[in-house]
Amino acid sequence: MDIKVLGTGCANCRNTIALIEQEAQAKGVVVNLEKIEDLRQIMGYGVMSTPGVVINGKVVHAGGVPSRDKIAQWFTGHTA
Repeated sequence: MDIKVLGTGCANCRNTIALIEQEAQAKGVVVNLEKIEDLRQIMGYGVMSTPGVVINGKVVHAGGVPSRDKIAQWFTGHTA
C-alpha cells in the first residue's frame, strides 16, 4: 500500500504520519509511507489544506489530522 502524507512538516503532518504508522502496524498492513513537502507536488494533487493523505494515487483526506477510525477504514481489506 503506497501512502503519501502531504504537508510542510507541521505538527499535524507529523501526527498524521505517526497515526498511520501505528494503525498500519496494529492492522498488520505493510505500507510504503512517503512524506511530500514540496508545495508544487502538494498542489498537483489538488490539496489546498494540509495534511493531505494520498493512498495508491487517490486523495483520501485533506485538512486536519484524520481520526484513528478513519485511518483504520483505509486499511480494511489491505493486509500484508
